Amino acid sequence: MTAQIAWGLLIPFLGTSLGAGCVFFLRRQLRRSVQRVLSGFAAGVMVAASVWSLLIPALEEAEAAGLGVWAFVPAAGGFWVGVLFLLLLDHLIPHLHQNASRPEGPPARLPRLTMMMLAVTLHNIPEGMAVGVVYAGMLTGGADISAAGALALSLGIAIQNFPEGAIVSLPLRAEGGSRPRAFAGGVASGVVEPLAAAVTLLAAELVVPALPWLLAFAAGAMLYVVVEELIPEMAEGEHSDAGPLAFALGFTIMMMLDVALG
Repeated sequence: MTAQIAWGLLIPFLGTSLGAGCVFFLRRQLRRSVQRVLSGFAAGVMVAASVWSLLIPALEEAEAAGLGVWAFVPAAGGFWVGVLFLLLLDHLIPHLHQNASRPEGPPARLPRLTMMMLAVTLHNIPEGMAVGVVYAGMLTGGADISAAGALALSLGIAIQNFPEGAIVSLPLRAEGGSRPRAFAGGVASGVVEPLAAAVTLLAAELVVPALPWLLAFAAGAMLYVVVEELIPEMAEGEHSDAGPLAFALGFTIMMMLDVALG
């Protein structure tokens, strides 16, 4: 069981590392069209994971606690706390879109690649917490979360993390860094994820009573990232159907993983 949990926490990080490994096989940065497809796919995976792996278990756990018609309160409350938490981080840690829209001021003085790594790291915080919360619920029997269901979430986030690793490592290489250094940068952007998951899991005794709130918190945080970062990237540039189709594909794959393994 311990090994199974350890792998569950590490699988999303491995997805980031594999994506960063693209720097050893590709000579140039990903084309804008490819980035839009990857952003759409990642957005679809995260939306499906938020609904099937987080919000629905949050509602089920609240109903099991005897809240009846008020079972929506922890889910809605936790969801909004997650959204507001990411909104706060969004203001504290400048993002790439801020660099483009703010030619002056402190955020604009940060190097573009630094901004990119901060943005990817920011994405990984709620994802790591989501994995930790789900595995904590599995260990304690909360929210009727099975080992397969927890694994489905880890796999889904790993799929979503693959393009993020490439999006960091390839520009680092294009800026003149060596391939090993660019790979290390991509890997480093994902380190926060297993750390956040482990901290959440270690606090399992505190997590379980608030499980509906925390599951919904992770969902709100992940969906904030989708709306704030991934969807604008998916729609950037000339009109194309590739992004929406990639979104639908990512959503379908994650839904199938959760239902089949859960």
